[in-house]
Amino acid sequence: MPTISRRAMLQRSLAGAAFAASPALLPGQKQDAAESGAPLARKGRIKQSVCKGPYPELSVDELCRYGAHIGLKAIDLLQPEDFETPKKYGLTCAMGYAGAGTIKDGLNNPANHASIEAALRKTLPAAVKAGVPNLITFSGNRNGMSDEEGAKNTIVGLNRMKRMMEDAGVTLCIELLNSKVNHKDYMADHTEWGVQVLKEVGSSHVKLLYDIYHMQIMEGDLINTIQKNIAYIGHFHTGGVPGRNDLNDNQEVQWDGVMRGIAATGFQGYVAHEFKPLGDPRAALLQAVNRCDV
Repeated sequence: MPTISRRAMLQRSLAGAAFAASPALLPGQKQDAAESGAPLARKGRIKQSVCKGPYPELSVDELCRYGAHIGLKAIDLLQPEDFETPKKYGLTCAMGYAGAGTIKDGLNNPANHASIEAALRKTLPAAVKAGVPNLITFSGNRNGMSDEEGAKNTIVGLNRMKRMMEDAGVTLCIELLNSKVNHKDYMADHTEWGVQVLKEVGSSHVKLLYDIYHMQIMEGDLINTIQKNIAYIGHFHTGGVPGRNDLNDNQEVQWDGVMRGIAATGFQGYVAHEFKPLGDPRAALLQAVNRCDV
């Protein structure tokens, strides 16, 4: 039989205890009743959130209720009409949609700058009112454009918009995505490109959304890259590699190690789970939260 260290046994025991603290439903018991107990205690070194998109079977209210029960601090990627909902459960919307471009059509094309600016101006009052700290935007696809030209265009666009973000106290985050598997031709597919752009923009309210799933595919070297560039990172997303599924032992990222690397920087933002559950969504989310609670 393989030797199991005392540390490994303790980690397994703690994970099992936390999972057991979120009981399975009894016959005739409603989900909201099962979630009416005290929230699970968390260490607090990582403020965890969850993205709404991968949970279509749960309403925003249901996801907020369950998230609060298992110790989350926020919900991610909500539309403006839902910005206020997490507050009912003691949570916040950590990152919101603002209609600020799309993955394919973003800041690297000057033709998009006016519409992105208009969308942000329209959404910012709702974000400020609800206490939403971050809004999402994108570089856009290359479409034959060089990375150098795209970076220059993106800098121009962000310089045009940074003052209103600073005045509102809301951070605009450009998402880093992989162009190898999921988003062919996307320009902001490496940390270095994003950091070079942000250095030129020079605003504390324009940062990167570092998606760990995407950057593991494109770069690896996660902890070193994160720690080296933490000043330019405003938010994190997770997802199992490969497949963007559950954070478990069947994928290649050691999530507790990455979370310790983030915590060691003193990062005060949010880490949001954006994986597609393969089975029971509540169980998968609880497993992820347990794994990242360092």
